[in-house]
Amino acid sequence: MSKKKVNVWDAETWRTYKRLLGYSGRYWPIGLIAVVGMGLESGCLAAFTKLLRPLIDDLFAKKDAYLIFWMPIWIIGLFMLRGIGIFLSDYGIAYIGRNVVQTMRRDVFSSYLRLPAAFFGTEHSGQQVSRITYTSEQVAQASTDAVKVAVTEGVMIIGMMWVMLSTSAYLTMALLIMVPAVVLIVTVVSRRYRQISKRIQGTMGSVTGTVEESVGAHREVRIYGGQAHEAERFEEVTEHSKRLNLKVSITSSMSSATIQTAAAFALALLVYLGTRPGVIDSISPGVFITVLTSMGAMLPSLKRLTGVQAGIQRGVAACEDLFGIIDMPPEIDHGKLVLEKTRGNLVFKDVRLTYARNAFEALRGVDLHCQPGTVTALVGRSGSGKSSLVSLLPRFYEPSEGHIDLDGLDYTTYTLTSLRKQIAWVGQSVVLFDGSVADNIAYGELAGAKEKDIIAAAEAANAMEFIKRLPKGIHSQIGQGGNMLSGGQRQRIAIARAILKNAPILVLDEATSALDTESERLIQQALQRLMRDRTTLVIAHRLSTIEHADQIAVMEQGRIVERGTHAELLAMGGHYAVLHRMQFHDKATD
Repeated sequence: MSKKKVNVWDAETWRTYKRLLGYSGRYWPIGLIAVVGMGLESGCLAAFTKLLRPLIDDLFAKKDAYLIFWMPIWIIGLFMLRGIGIFLSDYGIAYIGRNVVQTMRRDVFSSYLRLPAAFFGTEHSGQQVSRITYTSEQVAQASTDAVKVAVTEGVMIIGMMWVMLSTSAYLTMALLIMVPAVVLIVTVVSRRYRQISKRIQGTMGSVTGTVEESVGAHREVRIYGGQAHEAERFEEVTEHSKRLNLKVSITSSMSSATIQTAAAFALALLVYLGTRPGVIDSISPGVFITVLTSMGAMLPSLKRLTGVQAGIQRGVAACEDLFGIIDMPPEIDHGKLVLEKTRGNLVFKDVRLTYARNAFEALRGVDLHCQPGTVTALVGRSGSGKSSLVSLLPRFYEPSEGHIDLDGLDYTTYTLTSLRKQIAWVGQSVVLFDGSVADNIAYGELAGAKEKDIIAAAEAANAMEFIKRLPKGIHSQIGQGGNMLSGGQRQRIAIARAILKNAPILVLDEATSALDTESERLIQQALQRLMRDRTTLVIAHRLSTIEHADQIAVMEQGRIVERGTHAELLAMGGHYAVLHRMQFHDKATD
């Protein structure tokens, strides 16, 4: 299969790079100072090289008294000025680079916060983390470091060319052998860097993802003896990353070796031209040494200029990835009405949901009416569509067909923010954040809650029983993800958060699954009080917890196959009766 030829600096690449430089352009005053510093850094070195001819021919050969006095002062002055230039350029570039990386990270993270939930199921979380940690760092090389090298070394080459031409245009002809070689190398190397850099971005996401999985599942890894498997998996992804980075090093090394070879031919030609009969007598040692030193000083600059392509191409590849995320459309929100407080009259009409990532039809025509202030329980086997149905409420996903009405209007007519304010959610997988107990109960929009209200919510969730024993009470830190608490304690804090929100619609997804029997009894009492006068949807596997629900909907393969009260469904002798009988039999056996 033929490969499409890569045009290194096509129109799209230029647009990407110009957009990246736009991030740097916000700090143009600092950039201007840095450019002046770069000019001083290279210009002073070129000026010193220019002093070599009088230093050799006049100071040492002719013992010129004027130069004997002034030459040391000039040299000190030049290198002091160069030192100031180095400081200005290095600090200025570092300042701009850090700000560009921070801004890019902020833009990507902001994009993550507004992207639809479906996005996060399309790629590995390690790739998403890698963009913030690794990929964003690459843009600094392209936007600032590469510019510094390009300007500094460009000025150096121009300065040395001026020194050579002004000293001896005849000897400068030796440079002609280097120019075609350098142009060819830069073209070839740039293309290869671009190809490899895109692949490196992906491998870093794989490395991050593998580490995340292995560390997050360290208990399972040890229990099931998976150390060897995880080590092998990690070795595989890092080996791939290593090979790609070595390809970059090989390309860089080959380009440097080629330039050095071309430079060797150029230096040999310089010596040849300078020693021709009729020329050798007219060229002084100072002239020859000045031209030779200038050419030698150009060699590292040429090497660094070819090497800068690696940073630029990595940065451009990184930017294409980051800008792709930044430019992604946010959650769809065409709502115009602000919903102040819903009555909770919720109607699902022929709702279907197909997940785009795998074309799986999770819901197949669901009709359900939840009256205001009632409790609707959703039961059924795992994978029957219960969680998919409730995930439509806060519009984490949009129905593929059908629609959902809230208070008589299609719920998409309400703004997303005002809609979600009406919903409190307690999921089976409890999510807590690194902070205090109070921070996690009064999270987000609840952050301004009074301490007495936070404590009241914790007491209602039966959480104060263990919070009182913590060193600082509700102000105690609970660690990343609440890892300093037990599963039941984490779940009670999540319930306290929902109680504090006091929203008209409540979703409970196995909200008591991680509690012991005593805590579950107390929480059920709290939830009974909480559910009063609220439209509540409860996903439950333990049927004993939803016997008093106003209606129970039994789901099977994305459809509601039965609906009624606990007594009515038992009388039907259908799916619900079978599930109840199985659980009752299991309980009796226990």
